[in-house]
Amino acid sequence: MTDLNKALAAAAEKGLISADRVNDLDTFLSARGVSAGPAMAAASRADETLHDAQAAEESEQPRFLRGFHDILITIGVVVVLVGLWGIGGTIAVLPLIIVLAEILVRRQRLALPAVALTLALVHWVGQGMYNVMAAGQPAWTDETYLILAYVCAFPVPLGLFYWRYRVPLSFALFLLSIAAVAVAFVFLALDKAFGVDFVLEQYPHLVAAILLVAALAIFALAMRYDISDPHRLTLRSDIAFWLHLAAAPALLHAMLGFIVLSGQGDVWWRGEGGLGQSAAVIFLVALFMTIGLVIDRRAFVTSGLLSLGAAIWTILQKSGASLDTYVFIAFAVVGLTVLVIGIFWQPLRRAAMSLLPVAITARLHAVR
Repeated sequence: MTDLNKALAAAAEKGLISADRVNDLDTFLSARGVSAGPAMAAASRADETLHDAQAAEESEQPRFLRGFHDILITIGVVVVLVGLWGIGGTIAVLPLIIVLAEILVRRQRLALPAVALTLALVHWVGQGMYNVMAAGQPAWTDETYLILAYVCAFPVPLGLFYWRYRVPLSFALFLLSIAAVAVAFVFLALDKAFGVDFVLEQYPHLVAAILLVAALAIFALAMRYDISDPHRLTLRSDIAFWLHLAAAPALLHAMLGFIVLSGQGDVWWRGEGGLGQSAAVIFLVALFMTIGLVIDRRAFVTSGLLSLGAAIWTILQKSGASLDTYVFIAFAVVGLTVLVIGIFWQPLRRAAMSLLPVAITARLHAVR
């Protein structure tokens, strides 16, 4: 039976036969006095591995890339917008964005070009406001007023773009722009309350607390969309994807503010952070990775990689390692972390979810 075992095991490894089929085959052979137990075990393991790989691929698939046709059209969109921007400037680009959106998004429903056009609109609004403020620069003496005026320009065009074309990214950016306006208003109120010109420079920990509250609000909103579509079949899941993509680094850096800021807030960035700070950063990044596993969102894993590398860099630097050594060690550790989490995403997620009560896990994206 050696040849049969080998053949069935090889077929299972290639995905040609599932564990269920092997079970049926084993029952059939056993009834005739033939055993294929080792092959069935190998097939079961292969089927589980294949299932985990497929589940990892399908667990987070925002619908903005549907084929090379989308990529080809997007390349054309980017090139023509850049060309027209160089010829006619900011004013000439907006009509083209609208025309392309009518054709490619409203009529043909192309996903990746919709993302590109949304980002083009954001760039157009940002560049337009920059030009307006540059023209009236002498009048803009208060930095907080400058920030407030700048971010107030985004919600209306993004809201109108979503209302017309139903692009998930545009709605996520619309919500983020509203959050930015709210934070700017809070900064302005604090400027007046403390009698300072720019609270961001004078009270970095207070600013970190405000940004943390705003980031938590964005995360809560993203989770609301996630929970409302646990099977990730509707556009609500795509909106949640973009909101998580913004919430993860916002949360991380707001919380890092309490760990690494000291005095004027530049100790960490000048390489003067201590081992305690580095250990706290590593713990925070590990916490975020665990959150990412639980909610099945990889943004919480990738958002902390730079901070993880910086923390490892600091620890090695304090230990007296040579520059050549700790640079490559930091790269190796970060890369290995990404590979381990990426390869074993489903088993790690099952382990993390098993520690939570059913009342929580039942509302999240199911473990496959």
